[in-house]
Amino acid sequence: MKNLRAFILLAFMAFAAPAFAQTATPAKPATNKTTVATKQTGKDKTSIKVKADGTPDKRYSENKKLKADGTPDKRYSENKNLKKDGTPDKRFKTSKADSLKAAKKQ
Repeated sequence: MKNLRAFILLAFMAFAAPAFAQTATPAKPATNKTTVATKQTGKDKTSIKVKADGTPDKRYSENKKLKADGTPDKRYSENKNLKKDGTPDKRFKTSKADSLKAAKKQ
């Protein structure tokens, strides 16, 4: 009888111990505020507002046409033919200066 009582107690502790073990995760802050910082990109030193995780904050109009890494999104017409830093690429006709276009015509 003593062995049966010990066996039942052991079985109860084996099943109940994980329930009493500390499995709580550390408390997270209650609010999910996004902090906005400015980041300068490229040679032209344009600043974009970024979230805490580094992605552009889409709430600002200057960031609406940027990819997650901060480079211009080529799906928009004003971002076509741009380099990675946002400066115009001189290899394309739309980016060349008018003086260069006139010189080539003559």
